[in-house]
Amino acid sequence: MKQSRFSAEQITQILKEAEPRGSAQAVARKHGVTDKTIYQWRQKFGGMQSSEVKRIRELEHENSKLKRVVASMALDIEGYKEIASKKW
Repeated sequence: MKQSRFSAEQITQILKEAEPRGSAQAVARKHGVTDKTIYQWRQKFGGMQSSEVKRIRELEHENSKLKRVVASMALDIEGYKEIASKKW
């Protein structure tokens, strides 16, 4: 997963800044991101506090680690099945 250059606090602050104005373009230009990024953040993190965003990121990171472990174990199982199926 690509590392974001913005922290959870920064994202929530940017979203709060874009909220009252309604103009994501001006806020995006100010912070050096695209307005598409602002809309994606709004869809994903809209209405959340920075602690909630941080927790979601931690869970996503843990989830990606667990997926890698499961994939590794699946490869091991396939290898064991291959070895077990051979006649010695």
